Amino acid sequence: MLLEKRRKHPNEIPTSSLADIAFLLLVFFLVTTTIDMDKGLSLVLPAPGEEKEIPKENISNLLINAAGKIMLDEEPINMADIRNTVKRKMNKNPNLIFSIKTDRKTDYQVFVSVLDQLKMANATRISIAEPEF
Repeated sequence: MLLEKRRKHPNEIPTSSLADIAFLLLVFFLVTTTIDMDKGLSLVLPAPGEEKEIPKENISNLLINAAGKIMLDEEPINMADIRNTVKRKMNKNPNLIFSIKTDRKTDYQVFVSVLDQLKMANATRISIAEPEF
């Protein structure tokens, strides 16, 4: 009796469904992944309209230089003192507008901290001036 030689099939991994599995995994991870979105600063901007002339006694200037030093109406002030000073000024003049002006090289965190101090003092009339060149 002659035994036939068996042909050896090369060992291989079936790849016909590999693309389907990869696609399903891709869809699964895209659907289940959540992307955190930065909320940014919550500011309510006024509607575009006419510009009004504001009396100088109703404007309080907050200047922040590149080194992070803060001046309120041309007097140096510490970050911790802004809230109390702003509250006092608002009690004297409820129509007061706080104008914040920064240098182009001012640290962003200092600017945000000043905005936070104004919000904690319940200042709702805030103007953000454009930095000079």
